[in-house]
Amino acid sequence: MARGEQQREGGQRRDRRDRNAPEAAAETDIVEKLVHINRVAATVKGGRRFSFAALMVVGDQKGRVGFGHGKAREVPEAIRKATEEAKKSMIRVPLRESRTLHHDGNGRWGAGKVMVRAAPPGTGVIAGGPMRAVLETLGVQDVVGKSSGSSNPYNMVRATFEALKVQSSPRQIAAKRGKKVADILGRRADGAGSPDAIEG
Repeated sequence: MARGEQQREGGQRRDRRDRNAPEAAAETDIVEKLVHINRVAATVKGGRRFSFAALMVVGDQKGRVGFGHGKAREVPEAIRKATEEAKKSMIRVPLRESRTLHHDGNGRWGAGKVMVRAAPPGTGVIAGGPMRAVLETLGVQDVVGKSSGSSNPYNMVRATFEALKVQSSPRQIAAKRGKKVADILGRRADGAGSPDAIEG
């Protein structure tokens, strides 16, 4: 093989590696959390066949989060399947000051009900179980969460996602109403601070 051809082939290989570099970097930023693993049994002719079901939550801790469910004969394979599904189903949630939610939200899935509330700096993540895993991988630093009803991890995770899907930022509201962000934020601040509002 001529030297020029080697350089050209090496250049193509280097370009291909550089092209995939941003995707690889994005993959390494994703945080994975195992929420729940369950052993399930199927009764067959020869007896019982055991397999494992895993529930995973993944996120980049910058406003993107997703969850997935995987089932396999071995635990590592179930986790791998759940992680792949979670990465495909990631959603983006607008965050205020990259630390908390813009407003309160309620979510429901089946018998599971959750409530999430924005919190001032220094509050931390006040939530338990599956809710905490979702909020931490999302990247929220100050939030208060409360769940009622079913404690089934699958219902709780889905209900938490329903509560996060209704989150909207002032920019999205302004675009929907055809106004400027300053108009919406200014009106809220003026209304809250005016003597008439306090007296009323």
